[in-house]
Amino acid sequence: MEDAILTIRELATLLKIGEKTAYTMAQNGELPGFKVRDQWRFRRADIDAWIDKKLRAASDVDDANDTEEEL
Repeated sequence: MEDAILTIRELATLLKIGEKTAYTMAQNGELPGFKVRDQWRFRRADIDAWIDKKLRAASDVDDANDTEEEL
């Protein structure tokens, strides 16, 4: 199911955010998606990669803060 295509509603459910928030994030280029006519679509694999990237970035910030506190 890696190549599944998600709608805004499905994406919002997956991310546990509102549909309006998902739409705004897509419009602003914050989420990896594409339009089919006037409707947003998202590849599940791209969303999974986006989530992983966000988690790594958050972990890097936490690690940097821990290092500063030790000094």
